[in-house]
This record gives sequence, structure tokens and C-alpha cells, in this order.
Amino acid sequence: MNIKILYEDPNILAIDKLSGILAHPDKRSEEKTIFDLFVKKYPKLEIVHRLDRDTSGVMLLAKNKKAHEFLKKQFSSREIKKIYHAIVSGSIKNDHGIINKPIGRSPTDFRRRLAGRGARGELREAITEYKVLKHFKNFSYLEIKPKTGRTHQIRVHMKYINHPIICDLLYNPSGLCPKDISRMALHAKSIEFKNLKNKTTKVESPLPKEFKKMLKS
Repeated sequence: MNIKILYEDPNILAIDKLSGILAHPDKRSEEKTIFDLFVKKYPKLEIVHRLDRDTSGVMLLAKNKKAHEFLKKQFSSREIKKIYHAIVSGSIKNDHGIINKPIGRSPTDFRRRLAGRGARGELREAITEYKVLKHFKNFSYLEIKPKTGRTHQIRVHMKYINHPIICDLLYNPSGLCPKDISRMALHAKSIEFKNLKNKTTKVESPLPKEFKKMLKS
């Protein structure tokens, strides 16, 4: 499996994750993960943050514990800036919006999270900003900036406003999935962080071919 390296220094690695691959080993699966693919070359490798299996795009890896702690602090203090691109169901009325809705667990499916009425367990603050980049018939193409980092946050918040991400089998199982898209239409476009020399660094991932094809249509 060919995973492209987008940025590398002595401490930090940024890779272009493919859709359909797990970030970290899962006890329920024996399939190869991002961690497995890079740990032989970087034996002190640590996962800094995760992208869902079907999300593609830029992902940070720490080559050592010092880098891991350094980046984790930036995530905790919300210094790291992330931008995602997504294609969602329906035409969003407002071209810009902020979703500020705590996220808890679904009462009916342990795999899912839920915002709003019915959410169970601890409700954790979750804030997502979005901007419409293009309208299609039946769909909207968005730039999304999560201000917090909850599990499935973007997927949950877009479903909460009734514009779930297309081809998301967990949160939009019965939604219309265009013929040009064969995977969940969520892509981690860029991430901005400080490296261990305290230099602000921005890494970008090119749009997947499925996105480009649909945007041209």
C-alpha cells in the first residue's frame, strides 16, 4: 500500500491517508493500519490524532514521545487548525454557519455518536464551522473547520442539521450516493501546527479524484 508522505522532519510525519484504512490497530480486526505501515521504519512512532476509516487526507504522526506530547498539547489547547472538505446531502440554505451542539452517545447503536435530544452519557462540547463552496443539485460542497475534536464530530453535526455527509454508511445509510463517489465524502484537506522548532507549518492534501470528478460534473 502506497501512502504518500506530505511532510517530514526529525520528529514529525504528515501522511496522506487513504479512505478505507484504519489509523490505529483495532482488537476486532487484523487488517493493516497506518500505524502498522510506518512503525517498522519509525519504531518509536505514536499516533497523535485519528481520522475515521473512510476519511481521507492529511494525518499527523509523531516519531517519538517528545513530539507526541508536544503535538498533543497543541490539540488540547486548540492551537492546531484543521480544514476538511465534504460533500453533504441537500442544498444548505445558509452559506456559512456554526454548529455549537454537545455530542454524546447514541442510545441505540454503540458505534454512533449523537448531538441533541436523546444523546446519552457525558455530553462533550463540540463546535463546527462550515462554509458552502458550491451547490449541486441535491448536494452541497463544504469547507469545514472543527473547533473541537470529538469522535465523528463533523459527521454527527452535519446529520444534526439534516445535511449528512453523502455515502456515510453509519450516519446516512439510506441517503443518495452519486455514481462518482464510492466512499464517504469527507477529506482532511489541511492541518496547521507548530513543529518542535516552534515554526508554524501548514500541510495540505490534494483532493481525492472522486471529489474532483464530481466537482467537474
